[in-house]
Amino acid sequence: MADNAHMPLGRADLVTSLERGIKPKERWRIGSEHEKFVFDRKSHAPIPYEGERGIGAILERLQHFGWAPKYEGKNLIALAQDGASITLEPGGQFELSGAPLETLHQTCREVNSHLTQVKAIGDEMGIGFLGMGFHPTAKRDDIPIMPKARYDIMRAYMPKKGSMGLDMMLRTCTVQVNLDFGSEADMVQKFRIGLALQPLATALFANSPFVEGKPSGFLSFRSQIWTDTDPDRTGMLPFVFEEGFGFERYVDYALDVPMYFIERDGVMHDVSGLSFRDFMAGKLPGHEGLLPCMKDWEDHLTTVFPEVRLKTFLEMRGADGGPWARLCALPALWAGLLYDGTAQAAAWDLVKDWTFDEMRQLRDNAPKWGLATPVPGNRSLRDLARDVLDIAAQGLDARNRRNDADETEAHFLCTLRQIVEDNRTLADEMLAAYEGRWHGDASRAFEDYLY
Repeated sequence: MADNAHMPLGRADLVTSLERGIKPKERWRIGSEHEKFVFDRKSHAPIPYEGERGIGAILERLQHFGWAPKYEGKNLIALAQDGASITLEPGGQFELSGAPLETLHQTCREVNSHLTQVKAIGDEMGIGFLGMGFHPTAKRDDIPIMPKARYDIMRAYMPKKGSMGLDMMLRTCTVQVNLDFGSEADMVQKFRIGLALQPLATALFANSPFVEGKPSGFLSFRSQIWTDTDPDRTGMLPFVFEEGFGFERYVDYALDVPMYFIERDGVMHDVSGLSFRDFMAGKLPGHEGLLPCMKDWEDHLTTVFPEVRLKTFLEMRGADGGPWARLCALPALWAGLLYDGTAQAAAWDLVKDWTFDEMRQLRDNAPKWGLATPVPGNRSLRDLARDVLDIAAQGLDARNRRNDADETEAHFLCTLRQIVEDNRTLADEMLAAYEGRWHGDASRAFEDYLY
């Protein structure tokens, strides 16, 4: 590969790239992302990429709704429309990455439109879509691999770092929300609140209790998988709570995360395990003299997987993928907490005295115990959830008054309030059904929780 004809990137350029995310409050937006499993309605088998009823064919049909195609070589691998995109996870999980939108009503309409489209196509093709955090029945070897070179590199590298990385790639689905910040200090506080309360999101949205057709012992096995995926790029990030944390410290962290790949002229080159710092110095082994561009840095940031991730916005990453009715609840939770100053301060007051060891313990326990997980102060996550949901509702109401909104957004929290009131997550419902009316058959999830 030839040398790049541009000035080399410096650390200050990387810091500036994150600082560009700073926006005044009136420009803050909400971005939602959600993944779902694609399966054959008769056999419940995962759908491969190839064939008349394959993932590629679904993407082809979605173009009839105005989506523009994106190819990797000859393979259609993504679609785009009005700031949103549809992409494929390694095992064919279908992901909608929503456009940055002003209101939760717009976000929910976007989700509803997307699911209406894929459901219509699925009904025509005998294909179903399932919102769960972990595939309820399939073995790892049952999952087809999508034709993306990036994923081939990751699949080869993952087993070197943990026992569950391939399961993360192939058998998990998540829902997340992306939020803006108004300053470096605002980013820091939102990051800290997000990390501290991410186990609460894990508990509220837990719905991955099965592994290969049997109860796993966890309510969110998807969350548990991240504990043994790759310690270099996952976890709770203790430095976020240290004095002086900001954009520079996050850049230093990301620079120390080993690389996966670099892309040149549409070709992915495997540099897994190598250093971005060496890349910046022109000393990347096997590619000496090659220097990174900003796209390389942006690509690298997408390969970092902490519970909260910083780009030019913050990604809240702790929730299982879920059914249609609950996809609007996650952005409502986080926007309610973090898009009103009074609510954000109240949320910070809930967690500011926790030690990092207490937060790490909370993260480790939430996948197994859900809302029963103890929190500092001799309380449970269920107790904490009541306070958090009250704060989020107040934050949404204040935001709606400030924006002279005609519609309230707080009602999107109702499904979460019901979970807390009933003390019953979707995982609990599934386990009860498994022991009862499903008669030990976890594949019934494909029928009961079909989109």
